[in-house]
Amino acid sequence: MKTFIFLSLIAILSCTQENKELINQPMYEGPSVEMDSVETLYSDSAIVKIRINAPKQLNFENGNEEYPLGVRLKFYDETGKEISNLRADKAYYIAEEKHYKAVGNVVVRNLETQDRLNTEELYWNPNEERVYTDKFVTIRSLDEVHKGEGLEATQDFENYQILKPTGTITIDEP
Repeated sequence: MKTFIFLSLIAILSCTQENKELINQPMYEGPSVEMDSVETLYSDSAIVKIRINAPKQLNFENGNEEYPLGVRLKFYDETGKEISNLRADKAYYIAEEKHYKAVGNVVVRNLETQDRLNTEELYWNPNEERVYTDKFVTIRSLDEVHKGEGLEATQDFENYQILKPTGTITIDEP
């Protein structure tokens, strides 16, 4: 009987020790889903408004997403015509703030006006349909180059404002 009680006590203590070791293990914080060759469409009344393409997408338990190999977005008008696009070396969707963050070689082009934005970091809020940054930006239009820090623009890049402009250069085309 003493042996049984002793063995039971050892078993209980060892289970408790194992549970403590399990509790003290670091939580896994990596992606819960990993997808390749991803295409996501945003539509309104069955009309595609935005197309997101990425070679890889990682989804996390908290709703965040990561596009570690780059991302391309295309924005469409109500007729289905592409009006602007965005590309970046990496991108993130921050679920809590409901916006995307594009980083590294970020380029936005308005296909109608031929305006082209270059920056290293840009945020896109799909609910507000706007893009913005507080980083240095360069915007090249057909005959001018605008530079400055910070930008707010519509997601189609039709209207934009450089928050702290540092200069405009007029380009004389021969």
